[in-house]
Amino acid sequence: METATRIRTLSLAASVIAISLLHYLTPLQLPYLHDIFQRLYYLPIILSGLWFGFRGGLFCALFVSILYAPHILYQWGGHPGMEMEKYLEILLYNTVGTVTGMLSQRERERTGELQKSSRELTESYRKLQEQSAETIIIEEQLRRAEKLSTLGEMAAVLAHEIRNPLSSIRGTAEILRDDYPTGTPKHEFIDIQIRETERLNRVVEEFLHMARQQPMAMKPCRVQDELETIVTLVMNDARKRQVALQLQPNAVAMIVMADSEKLRQAFLNIIINALQATPEGGRVTISTTIAEHAFCEIRFRDSGPGVEKAAMERIFEPFFTTKSDGTGLGLAITKNIIENHKGTLKVESEAANGTTVTIRLPLQRTQPGEAT
Repeated sequence: METATRIRTLSLAASVIAISLLHYLTPLQLPYLHDIFQRLYYLPIILSGLWFGFRGGLFCALFVSILYAPHILYQWGGHPGMEMEKYLEILLYNTVGTVTGMLSQRERERTGELQKSSRELTESYRKLQEQSAETIIIEEQLRRAEKLSTLGEMAAVLAHEIRNPLSSIRGTAEILRDDYPTGTPKHEFIDIQIRETERLNRVVEEFLHMARQQPMAMKPCRVQDELETIVTLVMNDARKRQVALQLQPNAVAMIVMADSEKLRQAFLNIIINALQATPEGGRVTISTTIAEHAFCEIRFRDSGPGVEKAAMERIFEPFFTTKSDGTGLGLAITKNIIENHKGTLKVESEAANGTTVTIRLPLQRTQPGEAT
């Protein structure tokens, strides 16, 4: 910007000086040329007003007047009529420079006001978008809170009306099963009954976890240690499924404030889902990293068939599941746990390209080699 201003200033000064030299060097016997040179002064004066505003136009007009006045005095002094005409021309120079500069400056000020208004409108629009996004999130949280409130009211009834009879049914079935040898149809039917009873009991348990907000015992937890514990627990299941389960090492001790039991529950839900979704010979990879110097980012990546777009929109809804024997509460519980830890949970998936679950938790401190 400064370079452009300097170039413009030098160009204007050079043009004024060049026109003045033409005046001084051209004989008076060629008055028509002097008339042309006299009019040429208007070009730098008008340009100066357009480029530099009121002051620019006025200063350029004064500069022209200073250079042009000696020419009038010493070369046209013997022609009073001509001399008066030239002085009136100088007055016109200053008038044109002043008016042009004022109009240009006013236009620039108006343009500046419009640009300022445009920036303010853009900023207001951006804030409205942010507020709209926050409002949508809050509304979604309120809807989830209403659902959880309803679930909480039902939880006590379910606990009494379902869990106790289930225990009696299972106990009775186990006694009856002993009366029939293994391999007989009745023994197999009773086995199915026991398994279904266990599944129903698991649904009730998960439902109760979902509905009741249990108090959390927050303490510093080393994320890598919690993941190692869960991987050790599910490694046998991974081998049976012939799925490679890998936890990538990380030398940085990422510490978060968390309820370690609930955090392990969230990790376990995700890893089990990943193992169940991955076919034989597939792979489940877990990695950790620091994101934006303030969050611990944990990624669970599987090589399964992925989740279709229609199902992706509902995966966090309670009781929605794509599994024949699923309860539809695992991811809903997991999301609830992570959000209670002031974290975020995101699922990215494409059909036939696997699924990636990303958890972000706020870091307490990040010091290599530190253990809890």
